[in-house]
Amino acid sequence: MERLRHHLLETGYTIDGVRDRLGSMAASALAREELVPALRATADGDPLATLIRLWWLGVPVPAADVAPEVLDSGLVTADGDQIRADVHLQPWETGGYLVSDRKVRPGDPALRPDHVVGAGGASANLAQLVTRRPVQRALDLGTGCGVQVLHLAGRAEEIVATDLNPRALELARLSWALSGIEGVRARAGSMYEPVEDERFDLIVSNPPFVIAPARDRKLTYRESGEDGDGFCRDLVRRTPRHLNPGGQAHFLANWLHVEGEDWHDRVGGWLRETGCDAWVVQRDVQDPAEYVELWLRDAAEQGTARYVELYDQWLAWFDERKVEGIGFGWITMRNSGTLDPVVRVEHLAHQVVLPVGDYVDSVLDSIATAHRAQGLDAARLRTVDGLLDERIGLPGAEDPMRIVLRQTQGLRRSREVGTVEAALAGVCDGELALGPLLNVIAELVGDGEIPDSDAVRPLIAEGYFVL
Repeated sequence: MERLRHHLLETGYTIDGVRDRLGSMAASALAREELVPALRATADGDPLATLIRLWWLGVPVPAADVAPEVLDSGLVTADGDQIRADVHLQPWETGGYLVSDRKVRPGDPALRPDHVVGAGGASANLAQLVTRRPVQRALDLGTGCGVQVLHLAGRAEEIVATDLNPRALELARLSWALSGIEGVRARAGSMYEPVEDERFDLIVSNPPFVIAPARDRKLTYRESGEDGDGFCRDLVRRTPRHLNPGGQAHFLANWLHVEGEDWHDRVGGWLRETGCDAWVVQRDVQDPAEYVELWLRDAAEQGTARYVELYDQWLAWFDERKVEGIGFGWITMRNSGTLDPVVRVEHLAHQVVLPVGDYVDSVLDSIATAHRAQGLDAARLRTVDGLLDERIGLPGAEDPMRIVLRQTQGLRRSREVGTVEAALAGVCDGELALGPLLNVIAELVGDGEIPDSDAVRPLIAEGYFVL
């Protein structure tokens, strides 16, 4: 693999190299699964164009155009005077490479049950969420093509990667070798079985979270086979026993919105008995029809004879369970070692500053501080950097109709506040204690009532003020 790795780098088969060669139009078309613009952009047959066509677009190329390093890799097959790729080999943003099965497109044969999916939006999403702090031991649970290991390398002294699918581990090893990553301990098995008695400082997982009825052909990379969202629930509940003190876990997950049930309570209930601090963020909600269409497209079932039948069966399965929607989001856990863990569950659909991993530790700290801090009257708060005070009112009016505090950094939250909170945001610089500040503000506001310092806790939890 070392010879192939050097050839890929020397030819410019990197994220930037492919992006520059294809151009924005062809790249956008590829996102819609349209190949024609990319084929036109790589029609010259030069070494980089040949690699893009072979590995990324998955089309045969003339054998005469293929370098010996590619022919000898064991990842291609000769078909007359043409060479076909047996796998999808893509450059990744870390500077490494990922080996997976080729993405299925309409008209392709059905996916094999042990299909190994390549890295995409979900993989990047998880990588953006994970804390950036260095750790000693990290676990990539359900590694797939090995993408999260590329992000953990250099941040963790020891990495263990597991997967239920032996073929995934086979391709992941190729990914790591092509990326120059050594020493990863790969183990086969379901969930935490391969590491039953072990603990880690960091656990990451993009698990098979797709919620689907039992079928004759389960796709291992996306479906667990468990009922409903039970797999994600069990993953969360089994995680604490594998976290070292202070250790963190970051997952992607789906959960059900069921008629007559608050989804906050459903997902929060998974976490409240784990003994870990936790932060759950719902980023999107799809209705059942949208959800079914998404995952039938993923398996290239659109246009097949089975499409209508599978669509109907899936919707009927949701109807039986009174499912109104399916949520997608992040779950972050931290083994804080406290007898009083805090769980925050919220919906954030707006754009946030990426990567979240740069500040996820401070988010967890803020949530925990707001919950556990004693004697806030003596606390010396500071307004978070980049906070805006927006006032909305009628022209010429003495007082605004609304006051909104808006964060320009991190999670970019916004919250409507009263005069006291707005005044507090204007004077908190860490020099004076909260209690005396509130007394002065109460006098200036003139309503005669001294605000309770505990009323500031939600603003601390959401990161408007920091200790």
